[in-house]
Amino acid sequence: MVEKVFWQDPYLSRLEATIASVSDNDVTLDRTIFYAFSGGQESDRGSIGNCPVVAASKQGHEIIYTLEPGHPLKPGDRVVVEIDWLRRYRLMRLHFACELVLELVYRALPGIEKIGAHIAEEKARIDFLYSESLGGLLPKLMAQVNAIAEQDLVITSDYSDPTKEKRYWAIEGFSRVPCGGTHLNRTGEIGAVTLKRKNPGKGKERIEIRVE
Repeated sequence: MVEKVFWQDPYLSRLEATIASVSDNDVTLDRTIFYAFSGGQESDRGSIGNCPVVAASKQGHEIIYTLEPGHPLKPGDRVVVEIDWLRRYRLMRLHFACELVLELVYRALPGIEKIGAHIAEEKARIDFLYSESLGGLLPKLMAQVNAIAEQDLVITSDYSDPTKEKRYWAIEGFSRVPCGGTHLNRTGEIGAVTLKRKNPGKGKERIEIRVE
């Protein structure tokens, strides 16, 4: 099972690792900083041993990295893993903005059901099963999120169950939430948050999230 260094230090953009296995264009590593799509957060972009990573996917506790055809890597090779840091940091900021929005929506509308989420480099979204417009909630929601960001609160992240790789983030006095993403150290890093309401279909509501 790969050691997920992106949890220990989500700000690390370069790491030496060893190729654990190779199957055609798919490789695994002994340790990694390269996040694979999970919980709505897109995979990192980058390279392993100077070979561009085409895709990254979770399989149980393992992460499979797909490289371009014809790569020269073999088991036991020492390689440098590098990620696009600017993109990762955008994803981290948008991810945590999403986390705050979701917690505040749950508080404002007990029982509302989240049915989807996606965090990309330019914007993020959360989809809800809800029969009324969320438009009226957005001004208050945006003010609350930005107030938390401006307070520059400490964000902690750790294991709740190491054997099952269950993790959480927490802000003292606000919330503790199960989540296996990559998290910021402080809320001030989020920046200014803007929200927009959309209607993706009957009985559904979407909140789009951007950070500046």
